[in-house]
Amino acid sequence: MIEVEHLTKYYGSVRAVDDITFTVERGEVLGFLGPNAAGKTTTLRMLTCYMPPSSGTARIGGYDVFDDSLKVRSKLGYLPEHVPLYTDMRVSHYLDFVSRVKGIDALERTRAINLALGRCGLSDVREHIIGTLSKGYRQRVGLAQALIGDPEVLMLDEPTTGLDPRQITEIRELIKDLGTGHTVVLSTHILPEVSMICDRIIIIDKGKLIAMDSMENLTRSLTKSQMTQINVKGDQGRVMETLKHVPGVLAVDRKHEVDLTGGGVVYVVHSRIDADVREEIARAIVKNGFGLHEMRPYSLSLEDIFLMLTSEDPDKRGRRN
Repeated sequence: MIEVEHLTKYYGSVRAVDDITFTVERGEVLGFLGPNAAGKTTTLRMLTCYMPPSSGTARIGGYDVFDDSLKVRSKLGYLPEHVPLYTDMRVSHYLDFVSRVKGIDALERTRAINLALGRCGLSDVREHIIGTLSKGYRQRVGLAQALIGDPEVLMLDEPTTGLDPRQITEIRELIKDLGTGHTVVLSTHILPEVSMICDRIIIIDKGKLIAMDSMENLTRSLTKSQMTQINVKGDQGRVMETLKHVPGVLAVDRKHEVDLTGGGVVYVVHSRIDADVREEIARAIVKNGFGLHEMRPYSLSLEDIFLMLTSEDPDKRGRRN
């Protein structure tokens, strides 16, 4: 549905997007990740025909973003990071305005507006002035304008920025529902959101595409050791030294998680891929008088993967566990 080939964008001498290539299948929900200034928003702006690429190309539904921009725009809905709402308009009037801009036929317009209102949970506030709505509801209005005309592709740039936890959950569930009938590209800094919603992940950094795969495959490719998470009560320095001397253990990381009720500290123990060291770890902890509160297998989270691949430290970047 989306084909991107060698897409590049310069701002003066600065290369904001650097020769990226990827595809998104019809009906797929893609997580588009990267640190601040990685090139995410610039990429979305090129894909939505907001700005032309410096070189390379992209196609949406077979139409080129440069040569057939009007065709491309007819196939997509775009929610930018800062939603351009007219806050003095009523919700229904604003969506009517958007449907007219999109060229929706007068006979179809009412149905399209009602469909967007219903899907975004806005039917009860359709006659409210946008400026009087909460931020969560204004975000829903932004999603509704993207949905007007039932486009095949939705591009959502930081759709939950600035929302409270309840609003984030509501918008997340809405996006998950939208993914059942649309191709969705979701750019966000909230990594659990991506893990729960997206079929596949792309990570870019400094304009370059550095990873593209499913969460499962990325975890498998970056995991080169067995990992065990333990919660231990005792002097942290002595615990670390004890664990490092267990046969088969390669490294020990102390996590920034503390068991406030029991006083334990969380560690991740890396061991040889062919070695099960759990019994030896437990024996060493008990023998040295420490308290073992918990032991369980540990796998890389999306946050772990993101930090590994985008670290500013050359020694840590791309480090394999």
